[in-house]
Amino acid sequence: MERANLITLLFFASLILCSFFAAYLAQITLPIYVLAALIIILLFVATFLNSEAALYILIFSMLLGPEFLIGGGGSASERGLTFRMDDFILTIIVFSWFAKTAVHKELGLFLKTPINIPIALYIFIAAIATNWGMLMGRVSFLNGFFFVLKYIEYVFVYFMVVDNLHTQKQTRRLIFCALLVCFLVSLYGISQIPTGLRVSAPFEGEIGEPNTFGGYLVFMIAVASGILLHIGEKKNYYKVALLVVLVTAFLAFVFTLSRTSYLAFIAMYLALLTFSKKKGLLFFLLFCIIVSSSTATFIVPVSVKERIAFTYSQQKDPRQLQFGKVRLDTSSSDRLKSWNRAMNDFAKKPILGYGVTGYLHFMDAQYPKILVETGLLGLATFFFLLHSIFKAAKQNLELTSDPLNQGIIIGFLSGFVGLVFHGLGANTFIIVRIMEPFWLVAGIVVLLPILERREKDLLELAAEAEKQPA
Repeated sequence: MERANLITLLFFASLILCSFFAAYLAQITLPIYVLAALIIILLFVATFLNSEAALYILIFSMLLGPEFLIGGGGSASERGLTFRMDDFILTIIVFSWFAKTAVHKELGLFLKTPINIPIALYIFIAAIATNWGMLMGRVSFLNGFFFVLKYIEYVFVYFMVVDNLHTQKQTRRLIFCALLVCFLVSLYGISQIPTGLRVSAPFEGEIGEPNTFGGYLVFMIAVASGILLHIGEKKNYYKVALLVVLVTAFLAFVFTLSRTSYLAFIAMYLALLTFSKKKGLLFFLLFCIIVSSSTATFIVPVSVKERIAFTYSQQKDPRQLQFGKVRLDTSSSDRLKSWNRAMNDFAKKPILGYGVTGYLHFMDAQYPKILVETGLLGLATFFFLLHSIFKAAKQNLELTSDPLNQGIIIGFLSGFVGLVFHGLGANTFIIVRIMEPFWLVAGIVVLLPILERREKDLLELAAEAEKQPA
């Protein structure tokens, strides 16, 4: 039996089995549980039959799925376990992917890439530190286990991408879907501007997470900008579409009023200036923004200026830190105090830290959080991972000749630099809404030179075959 016919047969057989299972469940439980069970089964079957389709499902669930808080009192400091819809979807997809590779052993599980070892080292140290924290009674088993699991699940997006992409057309489709999601959530963010509240992504709860949304938008703006600046000269329709995405995303980004994200945007833009071949255009755009920002409120709205000025103009409060004549607002002061407290507490357990979730004080900054939870070993392996990602992307930029591929890599590199700075004021590299898109594009960037070379070889072989006499 041909493979295509076998897949069709398996698909319809699965549908029939699902219908019987649904009918049985409908007799013994509530309809919502029936629907949930059917979705789980269909996702499992769809991934088993077509892993690329699962990636598209995951992309659209990244920022368009609700979240659920399990345990805790609802605040981050109380260590409630927050799960998103894409956490569940990704878990189902990963298990189905494992099952598929077990059946088809020729597929392999993890393709060898330059950042496999750094990923493994970082996860290993985080797990060891957390297990030690459990043994010492600092870490709750469930909290430690699920938080480490959440850290691990994001990198599975990367491994699924590198294992399932075989052509450049596939990479284009994935990038298109990621940018489409960015456009949709940016429209949602823009719809919140009239309320006067800080904008955030859909399904973020009553308070929202503008800082997270800002970090996500910095990364996606970088990717879209890299592509727009380097796409082929004749692809005007794509340029218009990218420009629409950029304008929409930037408008939503501005009204997140996230100072950490503003800092990340500046770093991203400087990186874009460094890596891009269109430096003149970028310098001109930067000049126009600086000149017009003082008069044109649509470039830098009043609310943005007030938000930035609030850092040092808040009314006097005893909780504020003061440096000379400059007083920082309470939010910035609290963040600096948490850094100082973390450094003092880290000195008590410098090698492996307190374990993931073992440190009782909330840390809204990536680097001191890693240091205090996993110690010097954890921070060293994390920086090794960041260095390896940057090095691999930089090397691949030199190996590609296709302008679109170069644009994707330049956008990724610039967005990566932005996220590194975003980590100064947020737990950027463990936030699902930022990390899933990040690892998706990282997988594409690692593969681009291989796919480009493979397709060139195929074209050369086809050309040689045409020259051969009949």
